Amino acid sequence: MTCDSERPGIYDLDAYDYYLPESLIAQTPAVPRDAARLLVWRVFGEFCEFSEFGEHKVRHRVFGDIVDYLRPGDLLVLNDTKVLPARLHGVRADSGNGGKAEILLLNPIPGEPGDFGKWRALVKPGRRLGIGSGVEVGGRVLRIVGEEDDGVRVVQVGTDREDVLSFLDENGVMPLPPYIKNINMGNARRDYQTVFARRDGSAAAPTAGLHFTEELLRRVEERGIEIARVTLHVGLDTFRPVKSSDIRQHRIHSEYCEIPDAAAAAVRACRARQGRVVAVGTTVVRTLESMAVSDGSVKPGFMDTELFIYPGFSFKATDALITNFHLPGSSLLMLVSAFVNHLEGGRREEAALNSLMEIYSLAVSEGYRFFSFGDAMLIEK
Repeated sequence: MTCDSERPGIYDLDAYDYYLPESLIAQTPAVPRDAARLLVWRVFGEFCEFSEFGEHKVRHRVFGDIVDYLRPGDLLVLNDTKVLPARLHGVRADSGNGGKAEILLLNPIPGEPGDFGKWRALVKPGRRLGIGSGVEVGGRVLRIVGEEDDGVRVVQVGTDREDVLSFLDENGVMPLPPYIKNINMGNARRDYQTVFARRDGSAAAPTAGLHFTEELLRRVEERGIEIARVTLHVGLDTFRPVKSSDIRQHRIHSEYCEIPDAAAAAVRACRARQGRVVAVGTTVVRTLESMAVSDGSVKPGFMDTELFIYPGFSFKATDALITNFHLPGSSLLMLVSAFVNHLEGGRREEAALNSLMEIYSLAVSEGYRFFSFGDAMLIEK
């Protein structure tokens, strides 16, 4: 396969489009989770050529085989965020006919420590739910108290963390992406959650982590591979496509991320023993790179990150990436393209993007399943 010199440039949104049959959009998770397929891509040599075990080494495995590609001394980094049942269906409290309404909570607005009372949210019908409007859900009226850019509302949900979490547990449903249409919603709270989810706060799952089982994590540790946990609460940009024709004009909305002291120490130790930092998903990459320092280690602490990674980005803390297959034109696909270029040496952004698009075409032709419940890819060098 040869590079296509007619492709749009790396900053052109159209360059991140690709053909995907609707039949390849996964509607249900693999059972068991680690039975999903795994495309192993060893980025290496000239980008314009790849073949089975050729310049680009591509192997087709199942996800449970990931232990064969992790090396003793590596550090596997997980995002331990927990998806909240953050989609709320109700009726307009101020409507004479009680018209239907929906609220999708995105992230709590910082106030007092631990405050979960006010949330950024998307609402329907947006034109009829301005400041002062209310939506009745489960006998409680959620009042809109503010507006932000891009149609985001500020909603008063409850009084404190425990109150809000209890309310969501009783009344909320999991915020599945719109392309998942055929799942049994009774299983969604289990299926759309990683087995290592611990920290409440996400409006979407870190989907690369969905493939791990408790047994697979145990096997990873038995191979001498350390596991660290960081947190990034996934928010608005999971639901917002890139719209700027020049991707450099796109802005990522703020998302809370945190690296505990133990995780930062694990990254430093990995660097010292010359292991690889293997990120499980693009959310882990964004967390690590948001808090990376020049020697490849990371600072402990927390922040609201707006980091948008696209070709030309200089990676410091990430050596290998486990990721799902992403939507056309998404910021996540741009991050993956940037990472491929980083592994090649950081000098050939257009060739890296061409190569990534070829890999995606290969995945389509091989019948891989795409998006949140789909199959996975390991990108390494």
